[in-house]
Amino acid sequence: MGVTVDVHQVFQYPFEQVVACFLRKYPNPMDKNVISVKTVEEKTDQSTGVIYRKRIAICQNVVPEILRKVSILKVPDIRLEEESWLSLQERNMAIQSHCLTWIQYASMKEESVFRESVENPNWTEFIQRGRISITGAGFLNCILETFASAFLRQGAQKGIRIMEMLLKEQCGAPLVE
Repeated sequence: MGVTVDVHQVFQYPFEQVVACFLRKYPNPMDKNVISVKTVEEKTDQSTGVIYRKRIAICQNVVPEILRKVSILKVPDIRLEEESWLSLQERNMAIQSHCLTWIQYASMKEESVFRESVENPNWTEFIQRGRISITGAGFLNCILETFASAFLRQGAQKGIRIMEMLLKEQCGAPLVE
């Protein structure tokens, strides 16, 4: 089965400021679930100028305690891998993330893009699609997917709120033109 969550947001800030803020977003006191984010690889393609980054995030296990009675869900933290390709020349950054925990039972993938807004070149458009599919948990598959869908949706909304707050703190009021 599986569930998909789509998010679209326009930040009224220039692309470079939004990307810089995104890369510094976590850890953050507004989201205590993200314990750490570490860049494990970074390189620049000399011919295109595209900057590739691979980061590993460690997050608290947010699966409800009642569901952690199932032994495979009893882990202290969840690991995520994020890969990004930043083109300052084209003013876009593509991001792919997936869960490294429970890979034999669940697939969690997110694809995101930050790009210059078509409405205003001083604004930045953010588009994200997250997909979660759970297998191998029998009758719990549907329950876990429902929980995961709600968590993914809430997480995306919280991430946008954090970005807006950090942008305002670091860059001032939005560019309303």
